Amino acid sequence: MTADPGAFREASGYYVAGRPPYSRHLVATLQRELSLDGHGRLLDVGCGPGVLAVELAPAFEESVAVDPDPGMLAEGGRGAAALGLRGIRWVQGVAEDLGSLVTGPYRLVTFGQSYHWTAGVDVLDTVYGLLESGGAVALIGHCAEGRPEPPGPARPRIPEDEIVALVRQFTRDDPSPLYRGGRAAPHLYLGDLRASLFGACWMVYAPGRGDIVRDVDSIVAGYYSTSYAAPRRFGDSRAAFEAALRDLLWQHSPEGLFWDWPGDTEIVLATK
Repeated sequence: MTADPGAFREASGYYVAGRPPYSRHLVATLQRELSLDGHGRLLDVGCGPGVLAVELAPAFEESVAVDPDPGMLAEGGRGAAALGLRGIRWVQGVAEDLGSLVTGPYRLVTFGQSYHWTAGVDVLDTVYGLLESGGAVALIGHCAEGRPEPPGPARPRIPEDEIVALVRQFTRDDPSPLYRGGRAAPHLYLGDLRASLFGACWMVYAPGRGDIVRDVDSIVAGYYSTSYAAPRRFGDSRAAFEAALRDLLWQHSPEGLFWDWPGDTEIVLATK
């Protein structure tokens, strides 16, 4: 993951509390699309704190989760242990080194909002070589644009634009990383898959959750879990930023509760 292997340093403690979940139908959708039957091995690349690896592990005989950040791997190991999942191997490293980090074959390789941090087509070609015949790669993320929005709870929406403005005001670094989050959308990489050894791909959606209600602490954690609003980006202004963010949120919701609809879970698939 060449862009910045340390981009999520400090984020592991906030990630689980602050990131919205994928569709409840994610596993079933993958099983249907790829005819998964409980056999084979899973490789989750850029696993973070193991959100995908933990959810998908019961559908495989063995799982491997790779991430450059040791804090993320430790968080993932703790979460897996709490659920009694012992069959996940946690490996520190970047996607560009997969060929030397892990040994195939794998039935499925996943990138959960992490592919955009990699070197692109070269990584996909490496993944192709790690897959068993008929195996698949899946780029997974959230997509709200153009998707039918479900009815939600009677709560205000998170004031994303105003929060981004606060981040810009208080961060000490180049604000350009603010735009990186949008690049995580899987459909933006259809061209990469077609240019890779896979040569073709298709896209499916698993219906997103319309019942996510988040409190102020969760929203603060969500921003701290990102690369562009990680605590280190604020320097000595972190306390002032957090105070301003919390004040903004309470102004929008005196109860401190917000509806968060991240969209449907978008899945781009390709097979070997």
